[in-house]
Amino acid sequence: MMLVYNQEELVRFVEEAKQYARSGKVADYIPALGKADPNELSIAIYTPDGRVVDAGDVTVKVTLQSISKIIALALVLIDRGEDEVFHKVGMEPTDYPFHSIAKLEEKPAKPLNPMINAGALVVTSMIQGGSVSERLERLLAFVRRLAGNERISYSDEVARSEFETAFLNRSLCYFLKQHGMIDEDVEELMELYTKQCAIEMTCIDLARIGLVLALDGRDPHSSEPLMPLDVARICKTFMVTCGMYNSSGEFAIKVGIPAKSGVSGGILAAVPGRCGIGIFGPALDDKGNSLTGVKLLERLSKTYSLSIF
Repeated sequence: MMLVYNQEELVRFVEEAKQYARSGKVADYIPALGKADPNELSIAIYTPDGRVVDAGDVTVKVTLQSISKIIALALVLIDRGEDEVFHKVGMEPTDYPFHSIAKLEEKPAKPLNPMINAGALVVTSMIQGGSVSERLERLLAFVRRLAGNERISYSDEVARSEFETAFLNRSLCYFLKQHGMIDEDVEELMELYTKQCAIEMTCIDLARIGLVLALDGRDPHSSEPLMPLDVARICKTFMVTCGMYNSSGEFAIKVGIPAKSGVSGGILAAVPGRCGIGIFGPALDDKGNSLTGVKLLERLSKTYSLSIF
């Protein structure tokens, strides 16, 4: 089923959502992301029949930032299994900010879920490989398979900018290391994590990854399994419960689809069995989600009854 019947309709939705950009703010605490135009908004919708409907400049590349957390989780679950992963990371949502250290002070010092920074750092530390470059290449190879794009890489400028300013994430790492949740060199983990967050792609690439999740881990063209069904199920569940930071509950009510945001303004969404959606809108709300992107998804969900609930 074609989700959006003509591009003109999608263009109109984008223009309506753009009006909210003035209330948002780019993530200027990461200098490289602070250069983004807050009025930018683009979307691609990828359907199982291979068609793509888009609006805005979908050639612009967006760094994944926290969207990478869901992909890294999938890879680590494939490699290590649920028992090992969830021994170190919990499954519960939180109303604390994504970069909070407060909950780690409770016993045990186990991150509540893999979508907050503390949990994501533990997950990234579990990516297999003998060096940072080997582990990054393993993650990139997985991303490329999901997106069907062998040219995907990472932004060195954004990675350097994050590495040089990631003082809070370093604090999380040292706290986690003190309590045995990670056991590697903190600077090496930070190098891997910042490069992971700086992986960049277009909205079309994002939408295709969303479609893989929407199809329970299968390639939309060949039906080849790119991840086990259970891994896709776990990832989509976390996207619903934790994917939009500490406004995931409100998003579930107003939009009702699995989605993961990043502070670059990207959103990866999966409508089970129907489509994948990739959005770039760098004007953020106070929770760190794309303000215009969320407004656009609200309109789409209401118009086409996308909610899974």
